[in-house]
Amino acid sequence: MSDGPNGPAPVTVTLLVCTRNRSRDLRDLLETALAQEADDSYSYEVLIVDNNSNDDTRRVVETMMMTGHPNLRYLFQECPKSDALNAGLEAARGVIVSVVEDDCLLKSDWVKKLVVAFREHPDVSVIGSKVLPIWQGTVPSWLSREHWSALALTDYGDTPFPVDAQHKARLLYCSILRVDAQAVGGFRSVSNVSGEPIGGVDDVEILERLWLAGKRGLYLPALVMRHKVNAGRLTKSYHRRWHAGHGRFYAVMRDANFEQSGVRLFDAPAHVYRQTGRAALGWMKSWMRREPDLAFMCETQLRFCLGFLRERRRDFKARGGRVSGGELASFVHTLLSGGRRNP
Repeated sequence: MSDGPNGPAPVTVTLLVCTRNRSRDLRDLLETALAQEADDSYSYEVLIVDNNSNDDTRRVVETMMMTGHPNLRYLFQECPKSDALNAGLEAARGVIVSVVEDDCLLKSDWVKKLVVAFREHPDVSVIGSKVLPIWQGTVPSWLSREHWSALALTDYGDTPFPVDAQHKARLLYCSILRVDAQAVGGFRSVSNVSGEPIGGVDDVEILERLWLAGKRGLYLPALVMRHKVNAGRLTKSYHRRWHAGHGRFYAVMRDANFEQSGVRLFDAPAHVYRQTGRAALGWMKSWMRREPDLAFMCETQLRFCLGFLRERRRDFKARGGRVSGGELASFVHTLLSGGRRNP
């Protein structure tokens, strides 16, 4: 892949990998990413954005460059992950940009299937993979597929389906037409939350802007990515932290669909308080019935809601917000009467 007289030569697909201090996982990924099938009808590159690592990440990448991988590139960025993703988006040469985590593995025909899919669906801006686990520890009995969102895993079955503003689904590790991603402003940071930064929503946030812009997506189950799940993520403590963090990130993101409500308290929609009550009640009932797995599911929902409400109240107070007696009365009436539910 050589540069032409007018600048860097374009490629069909850029595999964009943002990484930080996980050189061993990165090495495993690169062994699969650099072994992709290619022919004269398409080309690809692997762009590593090193998000301020202090391990041997740079050496791993440079060693592979020196062993004959001209389609491997390295970029160092000392900034939040969303900014690192945007730096990669700007530096990418691909018409299609695929965001790949450094602890994933790809089959050798992954890029080929992706290119074919975009060519067969010219009206699609985003394609999402099926993401299946590589378990690196004993899977506990309570960890059902309902808990997969916290592990960045997804399996909606074996039938492709469209995704857009009317038919939403969370597409993980998306492949996006670069021009469309840039048209909606790229990745935006929603990391200004209190507490530990876990449970982020950067992928959800850019998809919401694409749907609002009228773009369409596709879930493609034939496009399978394998994701390592280390033992630390197979614990209830991790899932508790993830859901609480996810709630905080959702509060900062302010998703238009989620926020719909005529009545609010501390700038939080009434339906979140109602959902909090339902989750708490479900948690208590499940424990009384000695159903610990169901109780934990309710607990994760409760932690999401509490994380959301804490972050929204913190932001409300930081902006000098006050709750009047009329607002409180209206809120209580709505809460007790059922009011409008979250769409």
